[in-house]
Amino acid sequence: MNIVVEKQPKCTATLRVEIPADKVKGQRDRIVKGYASQARVQGFRPGKAPRAVVEKRFQKEITDELNSALINEAFGEALKQESLKVINFGNPEDLTNHENGSMTFVSKLLLAPEVKLPEYKGISIQSPLPEVPAEEINAQLKALQERFADFTPIEDRAAAMEDFAVIDYSSTVEGQPTEEFLGKNPGQLGSGKAFWVRLTEEAFLPGFTAQLIGMNAGDSKEITVTLPEDFPIEELRNKQLAFQTTVNELKAAVLPELNDEFVNKIAPGKTLEEIKEIIRESMAGERARKIADFKVNQIVEHFNSQADFELPDDLVTQETQNQANAMVQRGVQAGLSQGDIESQQDDILNTAGQQAVINLRTNFILQEIAREEKIAVSDSELVNHLVQIANSRKVAPKKFIKDLQRANRIENIRSSMLIGKSIDFLLEHANVEESADTTFDV
Repeated sequence: MNIVVEKQPKCTATLRVEIPADKVKGQRDRIVKGYASQARVQGFRPGKAPRAVVEKRFQKEITDELNSALINEAFGEALKQESLKVINFGNPEDLTNHENGSMTFVSKLLLAPEVKLPEYKGISIQSPLPEVPAEEINAQLKALQERFADFTPIEDRAAAMEDFAVIDYSSTVEGQPTEEFLGKNPGQLGSGKAFWVRLTEEAFLPGFTAQLIGMNAGDSKEITVTLPEDFPIEELRNKQLAFQTTVNELKAAVLPELNDEFVNKIAPGKTLEEIKEIIRESMAGERARKIADFKVNQIVEHFNSQADFELPDDLVTQETQNQANAMVQRGVQAGLSQGDIESQQDDILNTAGQQAVINLRTNFILQEIAREEKIAVSDSELVNHLVQIANSRKVAPKKFIKDLQRANRIENIRSSMLIGKSIDFLLEHANVEESADTTFDV
């Protein structure tokens, strides 16, 4: 078997194969013999039909099986001979059966990139402490108080930070009502009646509440706000909105005292210390997940700052689309309209493309580390994992696994598990420094 591999840029290669006549004939003879031993042909006892009759009766099936067997064998030989890491062998082209009995074909290969591993043991990782900070627990308790706060009217002074204002407002852009300027419903940006707003810097729109300070109930005022250049609605980026605003009421929140009596009202039978412990346990689980993600992100950053190699265009395109789809879905869940999403299409594709390169590069590095360290996912580990997923979804494991097999998703799941194992290996061999000064937004 004559095999020639011509490597090209962007992780592609052309495979040219010539299979000699004797090999083609030998493989064909074995296939025909198998058909002849089992074939049921009218007028002959099973397995007794002449070879010529069998070959004529099953000509297409024999040819398809012969081609498939020879092509797969050629692919296997190419892997061994060239030490290739092939992602996709492609569809054979120009398959020709020559008069001398030989066969030739050409196939376009998609190759895994050649990864030169940077140092991957002993990666320095910063981590917050696993204990939930007391201030975070106190913040949760404060939020609990605020949920059950009473509100009293403010009649003897003007609005101040942390007060609540009940307002009516309507907005314009360049002298037009915002709805007319946009040509669509702007939601809360357009107008509001008896709208409650807490006077904090982050409430409603940046700079809006600061201009309510000093107003009294019954006062009216035009409040102008310039929207930032990354505002979700593209048509309003860097635009100035004018809000005709009337303060109907001012209110102050009166928080209940944080004690056992208050806790017993909202959670009968519980004490303040018990509620604190419940909050701590709940936050500890979420904090552990955030810390794990924080560590993994540092590993990803480490590799992407030190490793640079070509990626297959087809994979980048596919992963970019996957990332873009995920971003759009998150946008829809966050309340973005179809128009908002379309207006941000270029930004979405650009961000998705950058994330696709990071994801693919990281995955190839982790797979290479798995090969280097002989990390593997056994069949029993795979099956146990699939059974756990099936049970969590309340689906029969056998049916679940068969469905995955039909969809050709089993190996993708095995690959994901392998990548997870590689990450666990890297974390086990990392230099992790825990510090109270390390925060998640570092």
